[in-house]
Amino acid sequence: MTPLFAVSEEKNKWLRERMETLGVHEKDFEEKFIRSSGRGGQKVNKTSTCVYLRHIPTGIEVKSMRERSQSLNRFFARCELLKRIERLSEGVTSDDVKILRAKRQKSKRKKRARLKYGGWQE
Repeated sequence: MTPLFAVSEEKNKWLRERMETLGVHEKDFEEKFIRSSGRGGQKVNKTSTCVYLRHIPTGIEVKSMRERSQSLNRFFARCELLKRIERLSEGVTSDDVKILRAKRQKSKRKKRARLKYGGWQE
């Protein structure tokens, strides 16, 4: 059973469904909490909000200290770990598709600018 995190119910449900589709279970994780660095002052120095998550079968490790909340960092660590597992198993993720689309769009704009303003000839 996936624990509930300090995010909306839809995001918790999405995380559970994503874990099921990839065949990842909570028992496959090794989770540690360490002190984070960065903004937060004395609060950061006293509490262990950074989450270290390791997927035992694949050996993929993730560390998340984006937020000051441990619960949010646990959620973000799991999301990042699932992205990496998906990339390992399938090769192409939805993020990769977005990046490729942006690269194509940029090259198209560059080509149009060259044609319009008569840039250097190749």
